[in-house]
Amino acid sequence: MAPPGTLDRTPPPFFRQGASARSQLALCAALAVFLMVADHRLQITQPLRSTLATVLLPLQHAALWPARAAGAVTDYGAGLDRAIGENDALRRQLASQSESITRAARLEAENAELRALMGLRAATPPGTVQAEVLFEAADRYSRKVMIDRGSLAGITLASPVIHEAGLLGQVTRVYPLSAEVTLLQDQQISVPVLNQRTRQRGVAFGDGADDAGMELRFVAANADVQVGDELVTSGLDGVYPPGLPVARVAKVQRQAETSFARIELAPAASADGRRHVLVLPMRPRKADTNADVGGGADSRGGAPAQASSNPAAPSPATGARTP
Repeated sequence: MAPPGTLDRTPPPFFRQGASARSQLALCAALAVFLMVADHRLQITQPLRSTLATVLLPLQHAALWPARAAGAVTDYGAGLDRAIGENDALRRQLASQSESITRAARLEAENAELRALMGLRAATPPGTVQAEVLFEAADRYSRKVMIDRGSLAGITLASPVIHEAGLLGQVTRVYPLSAEVTLLQDQQISVPVLNQRTRQRGVAFGDGADDAGMELRFVAANADVQVGDELVTSGLDGVYPPGLPVARVAKVQRQAETSFARIELAPAASADGRRHVLVLPMRPRKADTNADVGGGADSRGGAPAQASSNPAAPSPATGARTP
């Protein structure tokens, strides 16, 4: 017989089994149903849920940060490409609109110029030819432009050239399909003028300077000439019709040591920006070649000038001066 201390006193397996698995499942299910009903009715777990949500929120943001960063980078790249494309499209649209606006402004200015010429042409003598300025002569020491009408269109030598602002110049060379016009600012041009305010006659010369002005020479220092006086063609030379605006007195200098005043003029008409002009026909002259077409004395103060036997040639006293 074994000693009492060595006997196994643990209960047999039958008494160690406890509750069965089904009993435990049923108990857990009943407990879950109870907790759900109680939470729905009494909001028992709401404080716990709020606490857990608050504690886990930073972790959720940390977990979502890589995905959000990747999405932000993708959206930035797509937005940048879209902005660049829209910017290029807007630049092209702006360039197209600028070109259209420039073309419209140019056409509007040209239409206004043509309307003015049409109104002026109604008052010009028959035989007036409308011409377009092609380009300015390359000679830096002269002021000349080329027009697109020549002898085939009826242009003759020494014909006056005007636009709506007044007298522009005189035809000095004629070709079959083009002609050269010497502007009033050229030093080879002189025009007999009349002061509208005092009715005093004089001769305006081109000064040929860079500022493209004119001078009223051989005027006495005590003559009644004021800044702002309007000068028009006198019509005594037989070349320019009377009454065409020529220039405006811009500056008068009177010096005691000289007997003549220095009078600077601002031309009424300018070829800058002008595309269309009118070429007037030459005025008919008398057959008497001994007649003084300058109205007495030569514009330079010399002997009386004699009319040329060629009706198309300019008078020595007016028009283009032969060097």
